[in-house]
Amino acid sequence: MIRYVDIAPADRPALDILTRSVLRDYGSSTDAALLNELPMLAHRLPAWLVRELLEFRTRETASALVVRGLAVDDNRLGPTPLGWNEPSRHPEAGVHEVFLVLASAHLGELFGWSTLQDGRLVHDVLPIPSHENDQSGHGTVELAWHTEDGFHPYRCDYLMLLGLRNHDSVPTVVAGIEDVRLTPRQREVLSGPRFLIRPDTEHLKQARALAERTGDGLAMLRMQESPEPCAVLFGHPEQPYLRIDPAFMSPLPDDREAAEVLDFLMRELQRNLVEVPLGAGDLLIVDNYRAVHGRSAFKARFDGTDRWLKKAIVTRDLRKSRTDRRAPEERVLR
Repeated sequence: MIRYVDIAPADRPALDILTRSVLRDYGSSTDAALLNELPMLAHRLPAWLVRELLEFRTRETASALVVRGLAVDDNRLGPTPLGWNEPSRHPEAGVHEVFLVLASAHLGELFGWSTLQDGRLVHDVLPIPSHENDQSGHGTVELAWHTEDGFHPYRCDYLMLLGLRNHDSVPTVVAGIEDVRLTPRQREVLSGPRFLIRPDTEHLKQARALAERTGDGLAMLRMQESPEPCAVLFGHPEQPYLRIDPAFMSPLPDDREAAEVLDFLMRELQRNLVEVPLGAGDLLIVDNYRAVHGRSAFKARFDGTDRWLKKAIVTRDLRKSRTDRRAPEERVLR
């Protein structure tokens, strides 16, 4: 189930003042001082929005939440960059990043990967020339639905996508495990360590480069070479959590039953996909334990008007990844 809530027009001026003042005071949406004070600053969001985020987190009432109506001025935003490492031509995008970061504080802790966008905590999701066929946020072919970073034990609890520009209404697609009907035997099969999930190509490209320079990518390369068998379903048997990435996973060799049940689950998730075309100012939060997400194919123009989202990932427990972080306060997994 996807829950939709709307920012009232009366709340927009105060939100605009808040995000601009935070950006002015700290200089960046991911400044270290801002992140340290984030729990206090985040309570300056409207009380109704804080309640919605906390309800989504604690009661698991929906597999995805869409907050619509943040004011985004397309003219002030500047053109869609041609790459994630291309500086935005206007600081307006940073204002909206602040909203994303403030909202994240009511879900958990922001974090990132050294193998993605140089370890940045807020990513740009946009088409990049020559990457059209990639299975990533930079491609234009259909992005197969998946659990975000499903291969990794420290994958996020929540994926956040904030629309800045989407003139073509390209939909993100979402499906929740609660909409899938399984037999007891199917649940049993999917709950056993009978499946392998490997890192996706976007992680691996940078992991190889990092391994050569610093050794940081070695753990991820080992996951590619020797993935540990894992379950697809886990948690409560009647309300299970989900871990799946069809493009990068397989059942254990010669496990025909696991292959058949996995295929059934994939067909059911495909059948239950819901399109969510994120407009400018729409925030989609996906419960990464309860839903999969992907994206429909589209045609990029590379003229400054293409689809542009901001992305962040959130964990409810940053401490569990301490072995992969250089310091307790470090938010980048290596």
